[in-house]
Amino acid sequence: MRRQHLSHWGTFQVETANGDVARVHPYPLDPDPSPLLGNIPGSITHRSRVRGPAVRRGWLEHGPGPSDQRGADEFVRVTWAEATELLAAELRRVIDEHGNEAIYGGSYGWASAGRFHHAQSQVHRFLNCAGGYTASRNTYSTGAAEVVMPHVLGLDDEVYREATSWNVIAERTELLVAFGGVALKNSSVNPGGSSVHPARQSAQRLVDRGGRIVSVSPLRADLPDPRARWLSLVPGSDVAVMLALAHTLVEHELHDTAFLERYCVGWPQFERYLLGASDGLPKTARWAEPISGIPADEIVGLAKDMAAKRTLIAVSWSLQRTKHGEQAPWAGMVLAAMLGQVGLPGGGFVHGLGATNGVGIPKAPFAMPRFPQGRNPTRSFIPVAAVSELLLRPGETLDYNGERLLLPDIRLVWWAGGNPFHHQQNLPRLRRAFRRPDTVVVNDPYWTATAKHADIVLASTTSYERDDISGANNEPLLVAMQQAAEPFADARDDYQTFAELAGALGFREAFTEGRDARQWLVHMYETWRAERVRDTAGLRGLPDFEEFWARGHIELPLPEEQNFLSGFREDPESRPLSTPSGRIEIFSTTIDSFGYSDCAGHPAWYEPEEWLHGCRAEQFPLHLIANQPRTRLHSQLDHGATSQGSKVNGREPIRIHPADAAARGVATGDVVRVFNDRGSLLAGVVVDEGVRERVAQLSTGAWFDPADPADPDSMCGHGNPNVLTSDALSSSLAQGCTGQHVLVQIERFCGELPPIRAYDPPAFHTR
Repeated sequence: MRRQHLSHWGTFQVETANGDVARVHPYPLDPDPSPLLGNIPGSITHRSRVRGPAVRRGWLEHGPGPSDQRGADEFVRVTWAEATELLAAELRRVIDEHGNEAIYGGSYGWASAGRFHHAQSQVHRFLNCAGGYTASRNTYSTGAAEVVMPHVLGLDDEVYREATSWNVIAERTELLVAFGGVALKNSSVNPGGSSVHPARQSAQRLVDRGGRIVSVSPLRADLPDPRARWLSLVPGSDVAVMLALAHTLVEHELHDTAFLERYCVGWPQFERYLLGASDGLPKTARWAEPISGIPADEIVGLAKDMAAKRTLIAVSWSLQRTKHGEQAPWAGMVLAAMLGQVGLPGGGFVHGLGATNGVGIPKAPFAMPRFPQGRNPTRSFIPVAAVSELLLRPGETLDYNGERLLLPDIRLVWWAGGNPFHHQQNLPRLRRAFRRPDTVVVNDPYWTATAKHADIVLASTTSYERDDISGANNEPLLVAMQQAAEPFADARDDYQTFAELAGALGFREAFTEGRDARQWLVHMYETWRAERVRDTAGLRGLPDFEEFWARGHIELPLPEEQNFLSGFREDPESRPLSTPSGRIEIFSTTIDSFGYSDCAGHPAWYEPEEWLHGCRAEQFPLHLIANQPRTRLHSQLDHGATSQGSKVNGREPIRIHPADAAARGVATGDVVRVFNDRGSLLAGVVVDEGVRERVAQLSTGAWFDPADPADPDSMCGHGNPNVLTSDALSSSLAQGCTGQHVLVQIERFCGELPPIRAYDPPAFHTR
């Protein structure tokens, strides 16, 4: 029997056998199903599953406290009743002795696409009922942009959700200039689920009708169509190229002064910087040539083409996951404003085209069903990528968006549905940070590195072992995620775990509102249906819950097309932006007032720290791009068939240019040691002419596998690049993640290869 289900990377039907997923069948109307579906079969009973609740032996025997044994200690199996009692007592102690600010409810991660069994919502609702917690703000994906773009456009995630749609781009755009490319591998996924993937066919349609795509990236793989033009540049130099294009437009009087005057503020301040009046350095094409490696005449020619055609400027999310990452989306938006095409069909600006499947699909004019998290009574928070700062620097301060945050003294860390040993940079430092709290609690279906570094591990079900409802704002289907198999071993839903804990702490009714999981699904759906019937004429025929569940999905009416900022362009007076001026802020007086030395009031060029032109490059001469993988979502299901099929000698593949491989005497299939002054790892070589010379590419998401679990500086034998990346933050404005770029050296690995133990459960002690 087939069951309807959904993941972040696709809608599908499931066939099960022997308690596991045997086959998946993609949604038949999806024109480009994701290969990531191949990771699902076999995932329920994989050896890395957490079979039941477990407690680290040292914590169980000696009680809460800092420990250097996290990640290396044995575990002890306990019953759910014991785990509930231990956790309830520890929560009471921490709250009574240190206050709720001493709890960090991290839980950053994608986890399930379901809206009820959404791990972060579950743990945050529970902690809110308990009195609150120190929270995280923003995301690893777009941390810098999420802070700077509200100053520039008055928009946060609407920059992505309201992006010009693929069908408009396919039919109206004449020239798509994509800084960071449009990597179709990333367009497989979408928060809240995916059903149709239009990016590949839309890019083909654009080129078929005579449109052009220019991908400005060090990687040929970032081309969305093989006929696109590849402008290979030095990693980290995109802003310099954008400034040079902008200078060329001014030099040749190709910029739209009327648009800049009516729709923008701050052009005179930026123009002074661009022409060198403020710093004595005109940002010409010849200035940018030695920085970027792109010839000046190519920059000039591209600028002239942009001014002559309906041009869409696309900036990938990857460009703001660097030091000074705020500058790339800001500069891209200014460049689009100079062309005067913002708000025109197929022209203007888009941030993150191809970054997720949701960017480029019109946004639904209504909200989706949600499990309410409640209100956090504690106001304490950090930018999400500052977790090591939080744990290692209690009592110190951190600048953020005009505020000065006080870092609380965290005693208990609770993570559910996420894996910081994937997301966070500088894993040796993170391992030291994880030593400091009194207690680390992790809800997880699998023995990830995060679970192995916990004190209490709560065995969670996967989405295939429970019922749920999907829901994404840029998604044409609402899907019934129907349980395909019984819960594995002694795993159970997070909702049940938190309901039992809430009962032990005296607030079960506040947490559950008297509902079991099924009743919550009915309540969420019917509440949503009633709201939609009241406010959306196009949804008056929605079925009740039982009919919806029997159908497996319902189609949602999305707008036929979407043009970013079209309403603002039509009437900026009656439909102003939510910026202080109501206009596009080329120069932000608010940002300028903060006085940050690393983020001025307008887009600017700051030389990166991880940089082939810098002094570190003498010691570490290769620029490693640690981008998103094409064979999995982040680190999810790394043990699946699609992900495993990409490994080289069991290690994550690293792609390098033939000249760099020859200089090191390595070839495709060899295992190399990749290292810098932060750490080292092993990876399998793939020689690839599609990688710029002196550049290497190693995806994130290989499960962290230290050769010596007790040594925080131990080499990762599996190929997790975050043992090498810096956890320095983007700037004082956003404090975003900077893990996209890092300098390294590569050498052939000699000796016996260590075994891959990333998927093995930890050792257990028998009581």
